[in-house]
Amino acid sequence: MNKISVIVPVYNVEKYLKRCLDSIINQTFKDIEIICINDGSTDNSGEILNSYAQKDKRIKIIEQTNSGLSAVRNKGIDIASGEYISFIDSDDWIDKNFYEKLYNAACKNDADIAACGIIRLSEYRKKYLLQFEKEITLENPDKKFEICDIPDINYVWNKIYKLDKIRKYNLKFLEGYVYEDVLFTPQTVFYLKKLVTVPDTYYYYWRTPNSIVAKKSNKKDLEHTRTLALEFIKKHKISIEKHITKVKRYKIFGISFLKIRTKGNKKQYLLFNIIKFGKIKKRG
Repeated sequence: MNKISVIVPVYNVEKYLKRCLDSIINQTFKDIEIICINDGSTDNSGEILNSYAQKDKRIKIIEQTNSGLSAVRNKGIDIASGEYISFIDSDDWIDKNFYEKLYNAACKNDADIAACGIIRLSEYRKKYLLQFEKEITLENPDKKFEICDIPDINYVWNKIYKLDKIRKYNLKFLEGYVYEDVLFTPQTVFYLKKLVTVPDTYYYYWRTPNSIVAKKSNKKDLEHTRTLALEFIKKHKISIEKHITKVKRYKIFGISFLKIRTKGNKKQYLLFNIIKFGKIKKRG
């Protein structure tokens, strides 16, 4: 049995796929299986996968007709054989010591989840979405949600998860909707008992102009999954009010000129979404 199963959904990402795969196969931690699920790509993604699989026997390719990201990740959960499971989007990449850091921290602390920082990048911008200053273990749901910045940050891919616990609680991604991890992440962080934060390694989230999350047409999906997530949080009496970010926008002639972000007693002001005053940063 491999230590970590890495699930990589692939759909028409020929421009970014090599960067992603290179970051995985060149990890300092070698005991991984890499499950690449080609979700009906119509570009050269399939050819790229085959060329990498010929060079690295840890890569397993699953071909299927297009079913969507949630269905792909759920298939990964079903066929994975590792002690831990990880999800990497095929246009993103990870630090070279990503799995070594997360796995060692998880084993040392007997943790069900190990979580690290996130850096979001686009062609012109770089932003630290999540940073951890030190290694901390937590079991209290309120504290776990606070340190991971949930529900503000619901991303699934900066973590490794104990696979047997994911299966024990039958945790799956909501199929048929975009923003599928908005519900999955709160559920896993709640049900999987112990979480450890891991400093000094990062997941790199590449934001493209035509990405799924950038499309306004998916706003209803976001509203639906966010409603489900908040219902789950409320049902399990998890306190999030003091660390949830609230945003107030001021517009003139339909154009937003001032945005005020509030989290607890901290405020950040953004003029024309460019000039910042104040700082809200999640640090563990």
